[in-house]
Amino acid sequence: MNKLDLLKKLLPGFLPLLVFIVVDSYLGTEAGILFAIGFGVLELIVIYLKERRIDKFVIGDTLLLVALGGISILLEDEIFFKLKPALIELIFCGLIGVSVFSGQNIVLKMSQRYMKGMEMNDAVLKKFRKSLKVLFWMFLVHVFLIIYSAYFMSKEAWVFISGGLFYILFGLYFVFEVVSNKLKNNKLKKEEWFPIVDEEGRVTGKAPRSVCHNGTKLLHPVVHVHIYNEKGQLFLQKRAVTKKIQPGKWDTAVGGHIAFGESLEEGLTREVAEEVGLEGLEYQFITKYIWESEIERELTHVFFARENGAIKIQPNEIDEGKYWTWKAIQENIGKGIFTPNLENEFQRFRPLFLSKVK
Repeated sequence: MNKLDLLKKLLPGFLPLLVFIVVDSYLGTEAGILFAIGFGVLELIVIYLKERRIDKFVIGDTLLLVALGGISILLEDEIFFKLKPALIELIFCGLIGVSVFSGQNIVLKMSQRYMKGMEMNDAVLKKFRKSLKVLFWMFLVHVFLIIYSAYFMSKEAWVFISGGLFYILFGLYFVFEVVSNKLKNNKLKKEEWFPIVDEEGRVTGKAPRSVCHNGTKLLHPVVHVHIYNEKGQLFLQKRAVTKKIQPGKWDTAVGGHIAFGESLEEGLTREVAEEVGLEGLEYQFITKYIWESEIERELTHVFFARENGAIKIQPNEIDEGKYWTWKAIQENIGKGIFTPNLENEFQRFRPLFLSKVK
C-alpha cells in the first residue's frame, strides 16, 4: 500500500470538515452546520447499510463541528467567525502532530475503519508517517494564512484563503503523489523482481529488488552454495566494494536471489553458472533457514557441492576469489573479514564443514 492509497482511504474522514469550511465561508455558519449535520448523517447511513454498525467517530466529527459553529453564533464575533476554520484545522494539526512526533499514532487509530483489509508493515507505516508530516505542515501553514487574512486582508481574500486555497493545496499535493507514484512504478517495472514467500517457501506474491532491500522485511528466497575442491579447501568470493550490502567482505562461493517465475533448481543452476562459471554440479541440499538483517529478510537455501572444473569469477560482481583452508577460516572469524551471514553458517554447519574442508 502506497501513500496515494492512504490518501484515498483517509479522504472521506476529512470531507465533513472540508464541506463545513466551504459552505460556512460562502453561505454562513448556519448553512455550514446544516450541511455538516447532513453529511455526517449521510455517512452514518452509508456505513450502517454497508457494515451494519454505527460509527462513533462520524458522530464525534459532526458534534465537534456543531459545537464550534454554535459558539460562533452565540458570540456573534466577526474575528472569531473568521478564525473558526483556523481553529478547526488547528485541532487536526494537533492530532496529526501528536501522531507524527510522538509514539501515539492517533490518526492511524482513527482511520483504521477506512483501511480494512490493508496490511501495514514497518516500511508502509514509515511512509504513512511521512505523509502525515507533510499534511501537518500543510495544515499549519494554512492556519497561519487564515489568521493573517482574518486580521489584515479583505473578506474576499479571507474567503478564498480559508476555503478555496485549502482545496488547491490539497489538490496539488494529491497530484504530486499521483505523479510521484507513477514515476516510481515505471522505475520499479525495470527492476529485477523476486518472489515473496512464506516460511515454508510457498510463493505468496512478488516485489522488486529495491523494495525487498529497503527494510520492508518481505521474505524472499535465496541460494547459498558452498563449493570445495579435492584438496579439502573451500572457495570464497570477495564481494565488490561497489555492493550496497557488505561491500568488500568475503562471502559464500555462490549466493544469489531466485527470480520471480523461477524454480529453486533453475535459480540455483543459473546463479552458479553466472557467479563461478560451473555447470553440471552435484548439489547436496543441507537445509533452509531465515536470515534477517536491518534491511531485508531472506529464506536461505543452503547447498554443498564439489567443484568439477576451473572456477571463473565475474569481475563486475566479485573483486576476488580464492580457496581457503579451514584453519585459515577459523583464524579470521570475528575479525570483520567475512560477512555475518557466512560466519553464521560456519558456526551453524561446523560439523559439515569439517567433514569436507581441511
